[in-house]
Amino acid sequence: MVTETATQELTAQQPIPSYLIYETLNGRPLYRKGYKEVLAKQKTPGEIMGCSDLQAIIVSILHAYIYNQANRKAYWIVTNEPGLHIQIGDNLSNDIAVYEKEKVTVKGKFFDVAPKVVVEVDIKIDLEAFPAREQDYIYEKTQAMLDFGTERVIWITTKSRKIFVATKGESWLTLNWDATVPVLDTVTLNVANLLTEEGVI
Repeated sequence: MVTETATQELTAQQPIPSYLIYETLNGRPLYRKGYKEVLAKQKTPGEIMGCSDLQAIIVSILHAYIYNQANRKAYWIVTNEPGLHIQIGDNLSNDIAVYEKEKVTVKGKFFDVAPKVVVEVDIKIDLEAFPAREQDYIYEKTQAMLDFGTERVIWITTKSRKIFVATKGESWLTLNWDATVPVLDTVTLNVANLLTEEGVI
């Protein structure tokens, strides 16, 4: 384990490589979970780049479900951590994002228009910059996407088995995995049912 003192010494001695930045939010870099171990040479960059098997399976199941349920003539349903450029100094990453095709010009760069819906599974950054840890990060990133024009942000947490739903103009909700939540148009999502069908839980 790398102590806070050791981390401060490491960061003072060397700049943090850009590949250890997961995203930038409100003008500040957010580093990948485990970046301190990489700086201390206790882990390789490759060891912290990927997600867990559970996260990967859930993202794959959710993407397949939304892809099959949504109107694909109207929407791009994208995954693989698509980049979202909000403004100079703010570049986010999403697990699953639903874009209206008519608003997207494919340029081979980060998306620069707001996704209609975003689905996130767990947190992939080091949370030391956030006093209230996970909650602060989720709220701040969610608000940034809503302010940019996203209509709905859905967070799924595997440890607590909770779903957080933020819809523009509505109260934000925290629900259990077995709740049925709206995604877009007539598409709804029940995480518990999907994972049970796939044999995950």
